[in-house]
Amino acid sequence: MSNLYDRLLNKEAKLAVIGLGYVGLPIALAFARKIKVVGFDINQKRVDMMRRGEDPSNELEAKDFEGCDIHFSADLSDLKDVEFFIVAVPTPIDSQNIPDLTPLLGATRTVGQVLKKNDFVVYESTVYPGCTEEDCVPLLERLSNLKYVEDFKVGYSPERINPGDKEHTLESIIKVSSGCDPESAEIIAKVYELVVKAGVHRAASIKVAEAAKIIENTQRDVNIALINELSIIFNRMGINTYDVLEAAGTKWNFLKFQPGLVGGHCIGVDPYYLVYKAKELGYHAQIIDAGRFVNDSMGGYVAKQTVKKVIAAGTNPTDARILVMGATFKENVTDIRNSKVADVVKELQSFSCTVDVTDPHADAAEVEHEYGYELAPEMKGPYDAIIVAVNHNEYANKDEAWFKGMLKPKGVLVDLKGVFRKKIKGLNYWSL
Repeated sequence: MSNLYDRLLNKEAKLAVIGLGYVGLPIALAFARKIKVVGFDINQKRVDMMRRGEDPSNELEAKDFEGCDIHFSADLSDLKDVEFFIVAVPTPIDSQNIPDLTPLLGATRTVGQVLKKNDFVVYESTVYPGCTEEDCVPLLERLSNLKYVEDFKVGYSPERINPGDKEHTLESIIKVSSGCDPESAEIIAKVYELVVKAGVHRAASIKVAEAAKIIENTQRDVNIALINELSIIFNRMGINTYDVLEAAGTKWNFLKFQPGLVGGHCIGVDPYYLVYKAKELGYHAQIIDAGRFVNDSMGGYVAKQTVKKVIAAGTNPTDARILVMGATFKENVTDIRNSKVADVVKELQSFSCTVDVTDPHADAAEVEHEYGYELAPEMKGPYDAIIVAVNHNEYANKDEAWFKGMLKPKGVLVDLKGVFRKKIKGLNYWSL
């Protein structure tokens, strides 16, 4: 087993990545520049796209596929001679904010059906501490009739890929890795060192590595929730949160978080995994829960503040036309999963406002399928309010004259991220 690393290096053994989304595909391609890789996804349409050198997540370009020793497949038989598996599937929550392990256990079943003696399985999906060994390993044992640690090795190495970020890439972010025993932990770390230039941190155990990942996002979530709560307070005081943050930020140890909508499939999801596990252990996670409540209610808050401003300008909400700019969960990405812009739209519609939503990056069919509203083909003013919800580059470059041309004389510009704060002089302006 100890020579698995050498055999991977000599292309005598294969590595497979299960799940080729925004996390799995970059890992698969990075490894494929060094060793022999099978890229496995259950979605044949996505597999066909990748075979043509197209990234279904729109994060990578055709050149990123060049010079890679990779076979894309949706066929289980292509995994039979693989000896090192990396599982990188999503770990979402359901409508009750309970962890949904369906994709993770589905991928585990896939691996369990082809698992052989001396194989390695490494999980990258974000989970609560204990999930890998308590939920996934028993399934691997049952399907393969092999014994954990004795017959096959398991590790955990959380993903740290930031969608839309060209600076913090797989190669440049330190990787945390772990294994079920000292020998496997070292082999797993060495395999990752093939592709991660920044180096690998060897965590004390699988559980420690799982916990490290989940608190990275929980810490961000709680900090953003504090700033969101402060922005609600400062709004009542009639002062701008960004002005306050700018002043406070001159102190060397002030943490520079900003208010905003917290969506996506990491920060808005991962804390719920920790809350769920804590509850199972008889502890109610109060600060984490409170942070989630504040952040989950921000979409409704933004919509209500906008409607108040529209009424103050003398327009009945039922007659109001409102433009929402941006539908993805963050700027300059195509990903709409768990986008909190949907909460803003829903709340505005509950006041019977007419809402146009626009986004140069989002897929209109996907938005309609996921959230039930259509993207407007074009922006047709004049509007009673414009909400800049996502800071796409296409929006950040607009000036006051453009907004003036799109708004009614008393129209309000709502700038969630405060990007136009210093550019707007004569408009009715509000930001978080």
